[in-house]
Amino acid sequence: MRPKELTFRGLLLGALITIAFTAANVYLGLRVGLTVASSIPAAVISMAVLSVFKDSSILENNIVQTVASAAGTLAAIIFVLPGLVIVGWWTGFPFWQSFLICVSGGVLGVLFTIPLRRALVTTSDLPYPEGVAAAEVLKVGSGTRGETTDDSGEAREGLVAVVLGSVASAGLAIITGTRIAAGEVAGFFRLGATAASGYNIAWSLALLGAGHLVGLSVGMAMLAGLIISWAIAVPILTSMQPAAADATLAAHTLTIWRTQVRFIGAGTIAVAAIYTLATLAKPVVGGLVSTLAASRAKAVADDRDRDISPPWIIGLTAGCLLIAAWLAFTFAKSTVLAPSAVGLTLVAVPFVLIVGFIIAGVCGYMAGLIGASNSPISGVGILSIVVCASVFALTVAPTQETRPALVALALFVTSIVFACATISNDNLQDLKTGQLVGASPMRQQIALIVGVGAGAAVIPPVLNLLAKAYGFAGAANIGVVAPNPLPAPQATLISALAEGVIGGHLEWTMIGIGGLVGVGLILVDAGLGAM
Repeated sequence: MRPKELTFRGLLLGALITIAFTAANVYLGLRVGLTVASSIPAAVISMAVLSVFKDSSILENNIVQTVASAAGTLAAIIFVLPGLVIVGWWTGFPFWQSFLICVSGGVLGVLFTIPLRRALVTTSDLPYPEGVAAAEVLKVGSGTRGETTDDSGEAREGLVAVVLGSVASAGLAIITGTRIAAGEVAGFFRLGATAASGYNIAWSLALLGAGHLVGLSVGMAMLAGLIISWAIAVPILTSMQPAAADATLAAHTLTIWRTQVRFIGAGTIAVAAIYTLATLAKPVVGGLVSTLAASRAKAVADDRDRDISPPWIIGLTAGCLLIAAWLAFTFAKSTVLAPSAVGLTLVAVPFVLIVGFIIAGVCGYMAGLIGASNSPISGVGILSIVVCASVFALTVAPTQETRPALVALALFVTSIVFACATISNDNLQDLKTGQLVGASPMRQQIALIVGVGAGAAVIPPVLNLLAKAYGFAGAANIGVVAPNPLPAPQATLISALAEGVIGGHLEWTMIGIGGLVGVGLILVDAGLGAM
């Protein structure tokens, strides 16, 4: 008899685990601009909890980690959605609008990658680092129940480690929150007569854990970006543009960083994303062709190679696009863009469909190649907002009256596409885990959709809580509790790009410099790889 797999208790446990990991990823993303995969800790917790049931299995534990990891990954929507608060269009996050943005985009992310499963998972030699690691954790845990010969007992030890880590992190947060110890040290200083730079050193166990998860290569990449920005670009630009007589050193340095240096980063990320797209175009197209050919063959008898049926895929896709159309139309209808609401909706829906499908394939492949945590999802967001804002600016001519609404609509629609990207960045990783433990792809795809719904329900209230407690850099932040707002680096950058494209004052010079930096880094990376 096949062990239990898709069970109500498994879905419920995955949804409960979602609350903690989604909230943690939302905070981490707004704090330092990165999120981490939650598959492995979710699998550890699941094995420890479900071990009290005699009929639980490795397949049921796999469903739990699938739900939790999908919901945790959806938290990356915070790279775009807070932009609506930062530009002043929203003062909070309306639950149903935010929920439906996450659901429609997230479910499309699941559906768009289903045709790619055989090519990118079953017959592919992509490493899927997090998917393979999660499968190994599940196999080790199954040894404690006699499902395999391993009897290491690491599942329960892993749960203890998760609990102890949570207690330690909470304790440090209490110490810094009550000012017993400083949580960060920040300052600005001069370099010579006119040049300046700054530093911000934070101590957080959450950041320490994130660094351990993403690994040395990502840490080195972030260090390189830090050096390029604050040790090279900021000093050069502040020396070229001395501060006004009444401007403080901190205000001048931050203005240079916010209005110029960030766009150098945007150009670098955009070049990296374009390079990756070009590199992956052939394997993604080949995988799609082979998968479509397989779908026209006879029905698959093996449950371990069966996907959600094509009629369900088509029906759910149509439903998600209808939700996206309704969201875009009602949003535009409530603004000065009301006379053009139908036309903008007719532009928005194909944008979500076409760009979302392309991004799903690319993000799925990148996640398989370098891992979901390391995938350059920010570059996808930057390219998406530039394209979306440009298309809307061509549809409705920007004027002094319509510019704020066009910026907000571009961020709103890009949020749907970005939700699609974040989920596609994760679900092939989960399907790889399932393949290695003998799970049913169809049941996992159902679990992924459940995970999207669970994450979508958690994200709006968590965002509202953080907006009221901390606020976001660049937003009005009226009545917030904490003195320092959350940086929300991607959301502030993507908002600035939307305003620049529609307002016609984008810092193309800085973006071009960043593009050259990106080309240089790609050449250096290729050279090192050839050695």
